[in-house]
Amino acid sequence: MRILVTGAAGFIGKSLVARLLSTPALAGASGAIELLLLDRVLDPQVARTGVELIPGDFREPATLQRALREPVDCIFHLASTPGGTAETDPELGLDVNLHGTLAILEALRKRGHTARFVFASSIGVYGAPMPAQIDEHTPTEPSFSYGAQKLIGEILVRDYSRRGVVTGISLRLPGIVARPRADGMISIFMSDLIRELSAGRPFTCPVGPDGVSWFMSRECVVDNLLHAASLPAVVCATQRAWLLPVLRASMAEVVQAVSAARGTDVSGLITYDPKPSVQAQFGSYPPLHCPSSVAAGFRDDGSLLRLVQRALIDT
Repeated sequence: MRILVTGAAGFIGKSLVARLLSTPALAGASGAIELLLLDRVLDPQVARTGVELIPGDFREPATLQRALREPVDCIFHLASTPGGTAETDPELGLDVNLHGTLAILEALRKRGHTARFVFASSIGVYGAPMPAQIDEHTPTEPSFSYGAQKLIGEILVRDYSRRGVVTGISLRLPGIVARPRADGMISIFMSDLIRELSAGRPFTCPVGPDGVSWFMSRECVVDNLLHAASLPAVVCATQRAWLLPVLRASMAEVVQAVSAARGTDVSGLITYDPKPSVQAQFGSYPPLHCPSSVAAGFRDDGSLLRLVQRALIDT
């Protein structure tokens, strides 16, 4: 089974690759896995039998030609420009998040081999402020370029699936913790909160203690990506874009979970200095209900303590 991962050296990509390397095959698939890892810079230490490194820009025709010179069975399309960068550099965001996704789908169409296509979309498709509740019927109304680009990507995945080019599925990812510092995401404070307090360092939070966000660990995201790749095609056909179950928690509740994980009270290390724009976008998340996703086998981290423990592995 040939699997292509774009953004393979990114925060989620590295963890997905590690899991694929430790898993003999995807659920429901037969045969060994052959990995094609695509990113601008790749760690040469990952190279081994059954792994091909493809350093380069996934938007470039030559890079895509190399990646798709033989039919692939599954593509995890993770490469993107994050929300903060897409907002400050709209040309780059448009080129990577929209034109890049279209370039991959078009390259697949021209090769004529249907592949499973797992697209990393975003809850940014709902915009800000969000309605009082998010569920599987909530209209999408992106208010930032990143969310708009991801929503168009979902539409493209649905249309190319309709045409039989791919068997596509889009996952609307929430805030993932604990991301590296300064990665261009406005929501990076969610990761910094856990990382800094866990290390015993003071942290000023741009969202108040009662501000509520959605959280998911990187390990849980990888679980859900792999599950999406193994869903029967008939299930994918019934729903192309999926919400994921999340843990909804206030900043104060996350601080309590960090204290429980460390075995010591860290509440004295945090100062709250709410920024209206950040509070409005990332501190006012409503309840999320996605029974279809749960019934299909998608999962959250189970508890805040477990989420923090998983997040600390990344710090």
